[in-house]
Amino acid sequence: MLIQVPALDELPALRAIERAAGEPFRALGMAAIADDEPPSLELLTDFQRAGRALAAYEEAGPDGGRRHPVGYLLWEPVDGRTHIEQVSVHPDRAHRGIGRTLIDRAERDGGRVALTLTTFTEVPWNAPYYTRIGFRALPEAELTPGLRAIRTHEAALGLDRWPRVAMRREPGWEGGAG
Repeated sequence: MLIQVPALDELPALRAIERAAGEPFRALGMAAIADDEPPSLELLTDFQRAGRALAAYEEAGPDGGRRHPVGYLLWEPVDGRTHIEQVSVHPDRAHRGIGRTLIDRAERDGGRVALTLTTFTEVPWNAPYYTRIGFRALPEAELTPGLRAIRTHEAALGLDRWPRVAMRREPGWEGGAG
């Protein structure tokens, strides 16, 4: 698996991955999440230019030619930590360790500081998955100012219609298979 900052002309493919990755939410009664618009090309470009967009590629393209992204991750520094803004893997490439590989690379690229993210608690491929790969739920008292601001923004967007949590993984976590 190859992980690298995507080229500008690959950013539309990241939006397609996000749309596909949203579809399984529909079966959980979360159609609003499935229908949510992916990050804009402008936002993806900002992350890409800052070196904080990562894409995962299989070793060879399906036709043996150019590789195409199968997953991606966006991260940003928040309160001295690496905050995972978004991680998505195309559903037909799920359960292959792509998400964990992207997260591990973000940890490295972010300076081997703690990782944070916010996620849905009751979606099997969200909080339960992140717990398996070393994240722990943060109680309200442990939220940093930046995480509080992120949670406030998410609530304003209506994401709190479903239970959400902020999570943290300590640097250098080495656990079992994800």
